[in-house]
Amino acid sequence: MKTITRLFVLTSFVMMFAVSANAQITASSNAEATIITTINLEMETELNFGNLAVTSTGGVVTLEPTSAAIRTQVGGVTFPTVIGTVTAAEFTVTGVPESTYSITLPSTDLTITNPTGQTMIVNNFTSTPTPTGELSLSGDETIYVGADCIVGDNQAPGVYTSAVPFDVTVNYN
Repeated sequence: MKTITRLFVLTSFVMMFAVSANAQITASSNAEATIITTINLEMETELNFGNLAVTSTGGVVTLEPTSAAIRTQVGGVTFPTVIGTVTAAEFTVTGVPESTYSITLPSTDLTITNPTGQTMIVNNFTSTPTPTGELSLSGDETIYVGADCIVGDNQAPGVYTSAVPFDVTVNYN
């Protein structure tokens, strides 16, 4: 029994040194942060549906989000020979090259009004690219924004403009 007791004491003594020898280890790390270029968005061209003609039945004009100024109509809206200025809204995004970003478009109706107080609604905003974009190797990209214009029955003549501009928002992903 003495041998077992001595063996137990010796084993406990050895284990005590082994545990205390491995009880604390230290590792180190540096801290680092990188400030990136702020994403920027600039409006280049305003949204313009051009000249429209309407009968006693209203309709909808859709302006595609492209540089080609493609528009279509349904209902009693027609496009006269003199088309006027037709442009999708154009924005330039700049920031960190090859970064992706999200695009947020208006989700509510925008009212446009002529000088006599008559109104039309612009809604269903769309963009190219959508819903995200990617900046080029030089750190830029163009966003085109189109929408629908709802033309009422016997809509009064005049230039209709929004009192408040619509917002397009971009944010790094």
